[in-house]
Amino acid sequence: MSATESRVCLVTGGSRGIGRAIVEALLARDYRVHFCGRDPNVLRDAHEKLFIAHPGRVFARTCDVRQQAEVEALVASVVEESGRLDVLVNNAGLGRFAPIDELSGDDFREVIETNLLGPFYAMRAAAPAMKRQGGGWMLNIASLAAKNPFAGGAAYNASKFGLVGMSEAAMLDLRHAGIRVAAICPGSVATELRTTMRREAQDWMLAPEDVAQVVTDLLDFPERALPSLIEIRPTQPPKK
Repeated sequence: MSATESRVCLVTGGSRGIGRAIVEALLARDYRVHFCGRDPNVLRDAHEKLFIAHPGRVFARTCDVRQQAEVEALVASVVEESGRLDVLVNNAGLGRFAPIDELSGDDFREVIETNLLGPFYAMRAAAPAMKRQGGGWMLNIASLAAKNPFAGGAAYNASKFGLVGMSEAAMLDLRHAGIRVAAICPGSVATELRTTMRREAQDWMLAPEDVAQVVTDLLDFPERALPSLIEIRPTQPPKK
């Protein structure tokens, strides 16, 4: 890639919250950013606002990451239009919270399909292009819930435990092709997901921009270095 050519990034779940902050941080660094979301209205609104500040460098598509064909088509379109894919950020996620004996099979399946299968589909689809170009980054936004289970979190904990395990295995699979894979595990972040966990955002929580900064910091690491598992914690959470 020439020194004047923009790097290309794909962010899933980029319409709001952590994903939106990551999109904005990458645009501020002159990346060409493609992002997707499930809600076409939210997606359109986000794209219109971002396009004003970054015309010609930000692109939005609807995609349900639970659907393998949609994810494969999304990745293929990015590679076809841009000629490459330097960074994949698997951010799309959701939570369904209930005691195990009250959690429906449909809710459990939706969480696993979104938080675990979606990243699998995207990584699998992106790997060939990254191998052809000699490398890239795959960043999976996991959670400290991957190591700290909590009551009512059976589906969410399982999905994030799985995402970290998959990330670590993929790192070993792909590192010798120049592809670096990392799982980023934030603690409590003040995003829309808080409402589904029945707890309002608090000042002590991480901001989406904190997670976005970790993403951009990772992209600045020298090629010889591979931080593969990153935990981000609030500095001063409530004392227990």
